[in-house]
Formats: sequence, structure tokens, C-alpha cells
Amino acid sequence: MSQDNLIKMECTVCHRINYHTYKNKKVLKNKIEAKKHCKWCKKHTLHKETK
Repeated sequence: MSQDNLIKMECTVCHRINYHTYKNKKVLKNKIEAKKHCKWCKKHTLHKETK
């Protein structure tokens, strides 16, 4: 995998970058949103894709 496909996921509550993942930019045009566990908030929160 190239670095072009690597994206960062940021917590919408505390605004910290918790996860890195890959995305196929040819297939998925919109930004990814997922509920994931934030270790600083200590609960499941919405994480959004950042630059």
C-alpha cells in the first residue's frame, strides 16, 4: 500500500488522532465516519477522516 491511501481518523469530541487506516480513493469519494473507541474519552465516539 502506498502512503497516498493512508488516512487519519480524528475523535469528534476531544479532536485527537487515534486511528490510521487505508481507503480506496477511487471507490470511496466521501469522508469516512465510524464509531470507534477513544482512549482519552474512555468511550465509543464518532471518528471522522482528516487530512
